[in-house]
Amino acid sequence: MSSHGRAAPGDPIPTIDLDVDLSSHELLRRAHVLDALGPDWDPVAALRGEEAAYELLYSGLSAEQQRVYDELVSAGVLPRRGGGDAAA
Repeated sequence: MSSHGRAAPGDPIPTIDLDVDLSSHELLRRAHVLDALGPDWDPVAALRGEEAAYELLYSGLSAEQQRVYDELVSAGVLPRRGGGDAAA
């Protein structure tokens, strides 16, 4: 190392271990999210509504859309929904 505290050419660059604990920040973030959702938020109803929306999204597909859907399910891109038929 040079006399000015800089690494000389070819010298390894010094490193510093840095640990930051964000757990208290994460707890605060979660508290703010729950506060924003409000006391009337029902996670079970929200999940049911989301599932109903997915069922509607994948219903009434044309033959080509159904083929693409089946390919995406087979590839693991989309989960199988309903009774194995997107229109179910």
